[in-house]
Amino acid sequence: MRTEILVFTKTAGYRHDSIPAGARAVRELAAGRGFEVTATEDEAVFHPDRLAGVAVVVFLNTSGNLLADGQRSAFEAYVRGGGGFVGVHGAADTCYDWPFYGAVVGAYFSDHPPEIQRATVVVADRGHPATAHLDPCWVREDEWYNFRTPVRGDARVLLRLDASSYEGSTMGADHPHAWCAEVAGGRSFYTAGGHTVEAYDEPAFRAHLLGGLTWAAGEG
Repeated sequence: MRTEILVFTKTAGYRHDSIPAGARAVRELAAGRGFEVTATEDEAVFHPDRLAGVAVVVFLNTSGNLLADGQRSAFEAYVRGGGGFVGVHGAADTCYDWPFYGAVVGAYFSDHPPEIQRATVVVADRGHPATAHLDPCWVREDEWYNFRTPVRGDARVLLRLDASSYEGSTMGADHPHAWCAEVAGGRSFYTAGGHTVEAYDEPAFRAHLLGGLTWAAGEG
């Protein structure tokens, strides 16, 4: 039985100050749900034996090109064997040279406006544990990512940004912000929120993250 959430926080590029707050939030959210949480920057955890009991691998504000070939193979086998993946914010700024990871995360980061801004997040799909608690429009502050490509066609877009509500969108009316997919035998959830330390104390964002975690673990 898979009972562990593995939070991977290694960076080879930009490092977010919010990583400790994010890891703490995952620990708190998993409490009472039967999951053990391990947070690490040790790439050696990407080994078939180590991943055998992992329900969800979280790439939490990772960056840059990570994992050696054997470790990447272990991750691929994990996903193909039904493992769950959750990518948070900087996870889209990770492993640009790895096509399998690109398919799992769904889209790669392009750029973002220089300022933290208030924007309106539009709920595109409320029939998911990560969005069921939200009103149709969710107004909050964060760093708002643009992506290099639209989310691939078989992903289920859960949240979009109202491009008119802030400065710096390059994706127009169809600006994805969170999505999920069943991919290569596993489940993948990605949210572009989570840049700031404060995000991880927001009740609505915490519920959004918890919904993504539980869905990726096979619940809901």
